[in-house]
Amino acid sequence: MTVTMLNRPSGLQHIPAHSGLAELLASAEDEVITMSTLAGPTFGPREVKHGVRYRAIFPDHARTTPTVGRHLGALSLAGVAVRTIPHVPMNAIVIDGSVAVLPADTTNGSIAVLRLTSVVVTALELFERIWPDAVPLADSDLPDEADLSLREQEMLRLLALGATDEVAAAHLDISVRTVRRMVAQIMNRLGARSRFQAGVKAADRGWLLERAS
Repeated sequence: MTVTMLNRPSGLQHIPAHSGLAELLASAEDEVITMSTLAGPTFGPREVKHGVRYRAIFPDHARTTPTVGRHLGALSLAGVAVRTIPHVPMNAIVIDGSVAVLPADTTNGSIAVLRLTSVVVTALELFERIWPDAVPLADSDLPDEADLSLREQEMLRLLALGATDEVAAAHLDISVRTVRRMVAQIMNRLGARSRFQAGVKAADRGWLLERAS
């Protein structure tokens, strides 16, 4: 696995990928941003430096995948602002607004390090355009299991059938406030922006069908 260094007077330079990326991350002084489809270069909580701002965007399904969800949780606990969107357009890491790290060859895991202003600015502008619409990962979203509890599944089933918050609360013998809090937590967990979208995503996960059966 290699890192391809571009925009050098002598052309291309190959260095070890793991140590090369780690060295770049260690040199960060201001901010590191990343967009990850889960198939490109990334960093872990050990690379997070005190005094540097970190922001990361991942796909929504990362929240409900146990191993990846725990990774997102570890990043969040390390101080990274993590958000998710339905579809991440590209894999990229930008360091201090001057260096972009992109996949070079997915077949061998090599990555390209570019200092070309046009590439860095394009990646930054794309990140800033999708960041406001991405859903933040809250502390309550740190998963230890992928599935919902039976009460949460029953509540989603009732709401999917058209029950009001009041009817769901009465059926589950909990307060309306608790119902609304649970719905908000599930929406965050699924990366949903509305109750309808939460229902669709829950159905895609099989949570509604499992309970209905």
